[in-house]
Amino acid sequence: MPRLVDRFFQLLEAVMVICLASMFVMVLGNVILRAGFNTGIDVSEELPRFLFIWLTFIGAVVAMRENRHLGVDTVVLALPVRWRRLCWMISQILIFVCSVYIFVGTFMQHEINATTVSTVMQLPMSWVYGVTYFTGALMAALCLHNLVRLARGKVRDDELIQVEEEGMHEVDSSVEAARK
Repeated sequence: MPRLVDRFFQLLEAVMVICLASMFVMVLGNVILRAGFNTGIDVSEELPRFLFIWLTFIGAVVAMRENRHLGVDTVVLALPVRWRRLCWMISQILIFVCSVYIFVGTFMQHEINATTVSTVMQLPMSWVYGVTYFTGALMAALCLHNLVRLARGKVRDDELIQVEEEGMHEVDSSVEAARK
């Protein structure tokens, strides 16, 4: 099962690369056509924006799995491990609640998005904003997975601090030494 999950996230990373490359090609092509030939491709105005939305939301899921989101850990670093676990659990619960709100909010907005079409491509906006179904569901699942791991005692102490900066290992060592 872990290999299947890893493959799935590799697929998501590939989708992100395709989105970014497509955005680059369309915007650059449109700039060249406008500057050099006084023309352009209408779809190149709209599709890169939609791809950027997908790229952002898929990237948020990938970043969550890899613990790459921004965070402030100044207070948590000073806490003993037991309190760090509590803070981590609370943060996972809060992220879970927000993810559920994202999913439910998208569901509540679905009919409006399905009946509204984009100007150029005539694409139902539910295709554009429907990525938040995916994001909300996957982030909620990741949070549940983390909470189950925490309950089973499978969360390592180094996972409790999710912020990694250059030179932070020296700070961690000095805090641990001061605590002892």
